[in-house]
Amino acid sequence: MDQQILRQYLYDHIPLSQAMQVDVIDAQPDGVILTAPLPPNINHQETIFGGSASAVAILAAWSLLHVRLQHEGISSRLVIQSNTMQYELPIAGGFSARSYLEPDADWPRFLRTLARKGRARIAVTSVLEYGGQQAGKLHGEFVALAPEAP
Repeated sequence: MDQQILRQYLYDHIPLSQAMQVDVIDAQPDGVILTAPLPPNINHQETIFGGSASAVAILAAWSLLHVRLQHEGISSRLVIQSNTMQYELPIAGGFSARSYLEPDADWPRFLRTLARKGRARIAVTSVLEYGGQQAGKLHGEFVALAPEAP
């Protein structure tokens, strides 16, 4: 998927992404990279607000599934079911979130389950990077719902 298309989709459908000035660096079926600058995401310590860091990590993970499903030609509604976020280093400037499927994720099984049951769950990881170092990590469980599913 083209980076500009994904960026505009996020801005149109998840307005917080525009307020946070999220940018799309890469949008491929094997990984998505988003970035965000410090100024709109700053906290009282002049570092990235934890909620902003978590939001960008979730957006990167969600975007990966969106890109993969679009690549497969599958329409669905994607929601996050649960996540854990580890903050490893303070982030004092622009940062990135790189998402990927968990090593044990079974994409073909996920697609079969979605087609058969109208819903499927899969794990995605996003790694936050700042200054060439890993600054945090999100593990999220996402659910895809068929458009007509309740």
